[in-house]
Amino acid sequence: MKIQVEEGQDKGFLPDGRHTVEITDIQEGTSEHQNVPFFAARMENEDGFITQRFYTSPTAMPILLSLYSAVGIHPEAGKDLDTKQLLGKKVSIEVGEHSYADPASGNERSIKQASGFRTA
Repeated sequence: MKIQVEEGQDKGFLPDGRHTVEITDIQEGTSEHQNVPFFAARMENEDGFITQRFYTSPTAMPILLSLYSAVGIHPEAGKDLDTKQLLGKKVSIEVGEHSYADPASGNERSIKQASGFRTA
């Protein structure tokens, strides 16, 4: 079996702390347990990467809007946002651990996440 390794796939996760990153990829999906639409943004720099999910539910909208604002895209009421607008944009993020209860097992899990979006 041959496994193709593309450029950038050899990077590790970004360490905890504040980083300036570029959004290099967007993948769309639906959450496994509640079928909430999301997009996953790959954010990277020379030190590593992080992939962060952004849910499009009403309760998650403030986080989503803070990301768009930090990259210089200012949402307008009545106009749709396109995730493709984020590609190639730079943003300052805070990387850290986040713990939550796994909905399937009830066990506590920890993941790295990006938060605290600021203009780069």
